[in-house]
Amino acid sequence: MIQIETKVKIPFLWGKSVFKKTNWSQINLIVGPNGSGKTLLAQQLANEFTTAGYITKFITVDRNYTEQIHILREKPEIRNKIEIVLSNMFGKSILFIEDINGIYIPIVKNKAWNVDYLLDDVECHGLREIISLLICLYNKDDANCIFFDEPELHLHPQLQTFFINEIRKEVRNSSRRVFFLISHSPFFIDLRTPEELIGVIACHINNPPTSIDNLSSEDESLMKRFLPRFNSYHKQFFFSDNQIFVEGYTDQQMLTYLLSFIRDNSNIAGTGIIDVGGKDELGVFCKICQLLGTNSRIITDLDSLFSGKLRDVISNDERIKKWLSKQEDKQSAFYRYIFTKKELNCPVTMERLITKLEKLLISISNDLKKNRNNHEISEDISLLFSKLDYLEQKHENAQSIDTYKTVVMQVINNQYEQLTEFLSEQNKKMIPIIKNLFQFILAAAEAARVYILPKGCIEHYYTQSKILYMPVSGKDKLFRIELDFLQDAHRKTVMKNYSELISLLEKATSL
Repeated sequence: MIQIETKVKIPFLWGKSVFKKTNWSQINLIVGPNGSGKTLLAQQLANEFTTAGYITKFITVDRNYTEQIHILREKPEIRNKIEIVLSNMFGKSILFIEDINGIYIPIVKNKAWNVDYLLDDVECHGLREIISLLICLYNKDDANCIFFDEPELHLHPQLQTFFINEIRKEVRNSSRRVFFLISHSPFFIDLRTPEELIGVIACHINNPPTSIDNLSSEDESLMKRFLPRFNSYHKQFFFSDNQIFVEGYTDQQMLTYLLSFIRDNSNIAGTGIIDVGGKDELGVFCKICQLLGTNSRIITDLDSLFSGKLRDVISNDERIKKWLSKQEDKQSAFYRYIFTKKELNCPVTMERLITKLEKLLISISNDLKKNRNNHEISEDISLLFSKLDYLEQKHENAQSIDTYKTVVMQVINNQYEQLTEFLSEQNKKMIPIIKNLFQFILAAAEAARVYILPKGCIEHYYTQSKILYMPVSGKDKLFRIELDFLQDAHRKTVMKNYSELISLLEKATSL
């Protein structure tokens, strides 16, 4: 890690805000949407590093290939290195011949067909670009702090990956060299260690850039486990603050389709919906967005509230803490109803609210089990008991399982009228309190841009299948049926049938 204290002001982009950063990686990435000031920031940082004693060089998007190519003649070790690279990658090599004016001209020798031709006349932009980039990279005498502006231009993903790997090799050979890549390409977001995350600077529209200067030991441990699963598709969120993360591909497909139905289309510019493969992964993305200061959003299943990494992350989110602090006076009577005097000696936190909700749900489930044989049971309630029985058979302590508590919450939200005969008088009175507490927790989560599906999961919003409780089986088949209906339905039908999901998307995409 390199320590250089930097301060950058760009008033016409960020107002009075100042970007400050002290800790740097040897490979640093400046990312963000178009118009967020990435290049201007990089130019100022180049000045800061120059002041700190580095010899800096800024490689612009208008790379002057003809000016750089002479280095291959002057420095044969660089030429030899690039010739080896090209030979291995393309089956081509560069040779130089002197023309009648004494100028060295690059010639490409295509070994596959045993032909020679002028590089300037025939060769593709991609090959010229990678040669220009490699010249700058290998020319160690030129500068020890290099800024590459959009190095991905004209480069196939294979070449982008190759180039970042070459930068890594240079870094391993010299602890003094520093690189900055101003990029829109996920192939350059090649983070392998938590320390490299410190080298990421996220730029934003109308707000100052954000970055991570330090990681706690807990966050560092989390990132070590997470980074190997961080693929190019996930990396889209580095280039826009408007990304929405969801658990699985059915959520991603459904919500992406419905995104075009929200009323204010201006809010969806740059918005993408990214599935990450589970609620624990959502927790990690939530954490990394917190650390980087991005404004990404999360839409998740109800069971995320009762266990997993996402619950841990939002329980410690500063935005939720501030929101709860503002609610303290307004909710004092409600707090006195759900907490004892002793419990109120400690601050009300998200974790304590969720824990209280869990205890109330378990009390309801105990009543249901106790009184299930004393009354006639409707079809929906029969299905409820089947779900609870299944979970109790599957898990030794079923009531501690997130899905168990989710099922009880679902029946309270959707079939409360059918529950009353199974409940004690005390628990009947608690049902409105549970509902209010549940809505309060959802509102608190939204302060951190986390939107919990109150019905359960995406399948509970389907219109072509009746699904009451979790867990849901046959998700792929249910999704295909729903998608077939969606694609043939009239716009008004979609707006009506999926109004709850569309409203949720409108919240998630609001500025």
